[in-house]
Amino acid sequence: MKQIILIIILISIGFSQLKINTIAPDFTLSDAHGIEHTLSDYKGQFVILYFYPKDNTPGCTREACDFRDSFSEIRALNATILGVSWDSSKNHASFTEKYSLPFTLLSDIKGDVTEAYKAAGWFMPKRYTYIIDPLGKIIKVYTKFDISAHSEEIIIFIQSISKPLTKSISK
Repeated sequence: MKQIILIIILISIGFSQLKINTIAPDFTLSDAHGIEHTLSDYKGQFVILYFYPKDNTPGCTREACDFRDSFSEIRALNATILGVSWDSSKNHASFTEKYSLPFTLLSDIKGDVTEAYKAAGWFMPKRYTYIIDPLGKIIKVYTKFDISAHSEEIIIFIQSISKPLTKSISK
């Protein structure tokens, strides 16, 4: 019995996230205003696709405000932020307004996108972040991080890979 449980755990760890250098699954979800956003619409720029458990909870608010406070620096790197949770568009609208969030929150009420990105938990989405490159490939996955320093970690990562890209393009 212990062997079966161990095998199940090992298999679930192996499938716990999408792999780096794979094409990010495309999707279409509605934002806080009911406007649909499709991932492929963001080709040509980096996408910070972050999944979070619930609007207006302490950790999720801290993470969203961290992204808000780094928004200008992130946009300067040709990156956009898309937050995804199971909350409704109405809840997203209230959350966005309350904390003056300048980026898009998407409603995945059915959980299909969260499931496709292996970010579905038992009762709410897991706190995962995927960095998708301008060609639509997953280049980094964060599953464990300090939410109050997460945006800075992402900025450093994108800067580190953007410089070599700029140099190789200019040659």
